[in-house]
Amino acid sequence: MDRRGKEIFQGKAWWILLLLLIMSNSSAAPVLDSAEIEAGYYKSYNYEKSSNYPDAIKSLQLIYQTYPKAYGINNRLGYLYRLNRQFKNSEYHYKQAIQAQPDALSPRLGLMLTYLQMEAFDEANRLGFQILNIDFYNYYGNLRLAYGLRLIGNNEMAEKILLKMLARYPSDVLYLTELGLLTLSNGEVERTYAIMKDVQILDPENVTAKSVLLSLSQ
Repeated sequence: MDRRGKEIFQGKAWWILLLLLIMSNSSAAPVLDSAEIEAGYYKSYNYEKSSNYPDAIKSLQLIYQTYPKAYGINNRLGYLYRLNRQFKNSEYHYKQAIQAQPDALSPRLGLMLTYLQMEAFDEANRLGFQILNIDFYNYYGNLRLAYGLRLIGNNEMAEKILLKMLARYPSDVLYLTELGLLTLSNGEVERTYAIMKDVQILDPENVTAKSVLLSLSQ
């Protein structure tokens, strides 16, 4: 294992093994030792870094076959299948992770992205409201819900969410950009221009702000 690999896994192997074993619903002794689990994750992360998602997934199959109900492996497979645009597989594994850890937000947030990429906006928004019921000010839950609501034309609710979060994060580029896109869809030209100018000041290379401002100036 090279130095970079050691840095990735230093201090992580114990919690990977712990999550897999605790969340496995098997009373039998573990089949894989920590070195085998570490090696599978190490290969998976390396393949992911080069955007080789199929092999990143394959690297984890032995672990998954050994611990099919474990939280950690299902949450990672949900993520990798989403990156590989295998959305139904992603949905399945995220749901398995939620079943293993019902209070966990990470798989819900990941599943929300899967639904957004599938253009299953009703499912994404339903999940977003679930997340807000658990964590009212969850950063990504609110951002993705506002985006999903805008895409189905519920701009009023989306704006309430954006303004709520901007009250806490007034200079947040992602929230300001989403608000600018929302006001643009409302036809509020002057407001959109002002918001996107703020975005450009905070993030001069922001592609969305540049594109919107250019379109408004023509």
